[in-house]
Amino acid sequence: MKLSHRLDKLPPYLFVEINRRIAQKRNQGEDVVSFAIGDPDIPTPAHIIEHLCQAAYDACNHRYPETAGLPELCQAIAHWYDKRFGVTLDPGNEVLPLLGSKEGIGHVSFCLLDPGDIALVPDPGYPVYSMSTLLAGGKPYLLSLTEENDFLPDFGAIPDEIARKARLLWLNYPNNPTGAVAGLEFFQEAVRFARKYDLAICHDAPYTEVAFDGYRPPSFLQLPEAKEVGIEFHSLSKTYNMTGWRVGMAVGNARLINALFRFKSNLDSGIPQAIQQAAIKALTGPQECIAEHNAIYQRRRDKLVNTINEVGLRARLPKAGFYVWAKVPQGYTSLEFTSELLDKANIAVTPGVGYGNAGEGYIRLSLTLPDDRLDEGIRRFLRWHTTSYREGK
Repeated sequence: MKLSHRLDKLPPYLFVEINRRIAQKRNQGEDVVSFAIGDPDIPTPAHIIEHLCQAAYDACNHRYPETAGLPELCQAIAHWYDKRFGVTLDPGNEVLPLLGSKEGIGHVSFCLLDPGDIALVPDPGYPVYSMSTLLAGGKPYLLSLTEENDFLPDFGAIPDEIARKARLLWLNYPNNPTGAVAGLEFFQEAVRFARKYDLAICHDAPYTEVAFDGYRPPSFLQLPEAKEVGIEFHSLSKTYNMTGWRVGMAVGNARLINALFRFKSNLDSGIPQAIQQAAIKALTGPQECIAEHNAIYQRRRDKLVNTINEVGLRARLPKAGFYVWAKVPQGYTSLEFTSELLDKANIAVTPGVGYGNAGEGYIRLSLTLPDDRLDEGIRRFLRWHTTSYREGK
């Protein structure tokens, strides 16, 4: 049989290969401490799980859900946005529940791009932005995010002929993988750029609730004119440690929300209703769990960044998100250093180049591993440093 040529454009998904290498080591009886995947180790709060269990017994929830989601969930999402950001949303036209935000991110490119159209994609960035562009027949134009520019794209550096062909601009703050944050002044600049070139903004914002030292990341939609040009993707995965339940949302521009709904309705049947009801409980129930989880992540962040800088890497203290973005020691590429840590210290990290060429020279480390495993990983970093120092590296 003959497979589609579009599959030829797709490299293996980054985390699939990382998990394969980790599994290979573990199958050989070796203990690997993994900082590679951003998947919360802290359980979903008990009150959400209890509500899910109750909802699972309701026979109404055993049938097909609707792609548009329960009206009550759309209302809960709109209420949460109003309470958290002061953003007013029409639940019927400006809110769309998703099977995790990744699903919507993958599908929206098909709603905005015709073959040959350009999407402006951050580099380094979440791989799905580029991959969905390629699958839709579009062309990614990479916006280099550099440490010197605080990992924010320079809109003035985009050639005019590229901007005029672009149909979509991807933004992601707090940022994965760099941990960078952006303020409303930056989002205002992005809106001006989008208006000038008549393109859509898709802001991926799942980490706004994972923040430290009293910082409160803004929503792109806090700008009154933002809904004129774009939508925002969010998720319950990081906020409430619900990665396995697959609940996210797209909110904002009604025309884009409707386009995404029309596309989705031909491909999926929506989120299982019991999970939707658990999501309503998460959004409308007690919120103290967020601060409790962030206190744990902040403690881990401080310990890890101190160690990273001590052993000859270099990392900023991130204000938000799950990740530490660290400069590898001189003389290594990101892949070489990743292999060195796995082979010599049984530490798994993610190579920066896996997020784009501009990620070369960095690694990403996640804070989502239990404290005892974090401490073991720190001990291994220190031993690796001592051994490398003796060997003159």
